[in-house]
Amino acid sequence: MDSRAIHSVLEHASVPEHSVAFMEAMSSGEPFLVGSYLFLAAADWLLAVGYPLEGEYLPDDFDRSLREALRKTKARDCWAICPLLPPRLSTHCLDHDHYYILPVEAPVPARLRRLAEKAALSLRVEEGRAFTPAHRRLWAEFLGRVTLPPNVRELYARTETVLPHVPGLSLLNAWDREGHLAACLVLDKGPRKFLTYLAGAHSKIHHTPYASDLLFFEMIDTARREGKEYLHLGLGVNEGIRRFKVKWGGIPAIPYAMASWREKEGFRGELNELMRVLASVPVESMSKRQYMASLPRQRRFAMLWEIERDGRKSWIGGTAHFFCYSFESSLRSLFERVDTVIFEGPLDQASLDQVTQIGRSPGPASARLIDSLDEREVRSLERVVCGPRGFWARLMGLESSDTPDVRYLLSETRHWMAFFSLWTGFLARNGWHQSVDLEAWHLAQDMGKAVRSMETIEEQVETLESIPRERIVEFFRHCRRWKGYIRRNVNAYLKGDLDAMMGTGPEFPSRTERVINRRDASFLRCMKPYLAEGRCAVFVGTGHMVNLRHMLVEAGFKVRRCR
Repeated sequence: MDSRAIHSVLEHASVPEHSVAFMEAMSSGEPFLVGSYLFLAAADWLLAVGYPLEGEYLPDDFDRSLREALRKTKARDCWAICPLLPPRLSTHCLDHDHYYILPVEAPVPARLRRLAEKAALSLRVEEGRAFTPAHRRLWAEFLGRVTLPPNVRELYARTETVLPHVPGLSLLNAWDREGHLAACLVLDKGPRKFLTYLAGAHSKIHHTPYASDLLFFEMIDTARREGKEYLHLGLGVNEGIRRFKVKWGGIPAIPYAMASWREKEGFRGELNELMRVLASVPVESMSKRQYMASLPRQRRFAMLWEIERDGRKSWIGGTAHFFCYSFESSLRSLFERVDTVIFEGPLDQASLDQVTQIGRSPGPASARLIDSLDEREVRSLERVVCGPRGFWARLMGLESSDTPDVRYLLSETRHWMAFFSLWTGFLARNGWHQSVDLEAWHLAQDMGKAVRSMETIEEQVETLESIPRERIVEFFRHCRRWKGYIRRNVNAYLKGDLDAMMGTGPEFPSRTERVINRRDASFLRCMKPYLAEGRCAVFVGTGHMVNLRHMLVEAGFKVRRCR
């Protein structure tokens, strides 16, 4: 779309989605016009803005333009917004709402003016375009405590990225006397007639009463100075946001409907789909082979050593805290030969919950990982951990559910909690839903074995605190290598090849002298009495086996690999 066409769209814009530069930056799509309607397209998706730039809205007229846009783009995955859906799209409706607007000449309620003036005594308001670490922390804090639709969350996630590419975009900031960002609004001045309130957040950590009211008051004043006719406050979204807009005089002025659908490919595509359906129909009841295939994937537990002294045998295994296979059959066979099973620390749910609670409660002065990563690195980490996200990823069935909130974890948790949470999230997205430690723990409990721990929760947390932040940051910066790392990790672990296992990731954050070597002597001291009696199985992280094999030999035990 050339500059003249873009200028014309902004001149006649009636909804925030008519802000061409903003929509182009958000979607990475190519804007174009069909009749009086704006469309954006890329690859095989199409976004239709069904609000006419000229004339009144007629569903049939919009549908004709939409069909023409589909013919030109051959798009499959489609999204449309409009005041009223054409009949053929009514069954694909996902959402109904209203756009809220506020005329700039509407009087500000006296109570809200007083609240804004009160907040102004403690806050400094400035307008800018720089998205600072303070903004990242505020965004992460805000998103960590509110529930928003995925498309709205995506707007927050992409704020920093789109800012440099959209001339009309700005940040209205409220800073407290200590230099903390108490609140922020994202504004778009691109359309001629109106100023758009795109997003906003306020802090509860650095709370200043009525900071959002002060910024809303300043936003109205900004719209007046810019010569706008009204403010576009966006959709109601939820009751809390809707109530805030209404108290300032916002009125539900423009109907909104959203549809999502997948265009058919014609006869050949329908035939292919039919063949896929027919091929998936079972021709007989589930066979034994099919039943076995439906169970968790089993492998032989090979990372195991036999320990013997004076004819008494025990075993020690190197565990993987997260893995993609189950070893239940091997572990059950092993536990039939032992009376006691020993782990590094307690793995009951109450203990795990205690560690989680500590990890999610960082000290106020502790450094946050997000301050050590730039926006490009954070977005790369989000992509690797969460996979494709946003509207188009959902349309294509590529968006994973229940993914971790990367920015919240980087901003609001201890460094080791962020590391393990994001690493676990990445592994889960790649099919790693098993834990050798937990599987062995629960199986030992179920089989009535005596279960012992070599460390307390406090000792384990102290070890976690010793993991260097800089190693975690570096590991996150190289997150694009993670997939190759876990492939090599799986092969080495399944073979029981300890040397290859250690060679796959010496840069892994928790493989440090403090985390591994210093604990080996303590572990040996705890396990020796049980090993001397025999009929004991010990489980430690695989990294500990590098030294413990030799330390056990020096302590008078015979150690050999189980093959």
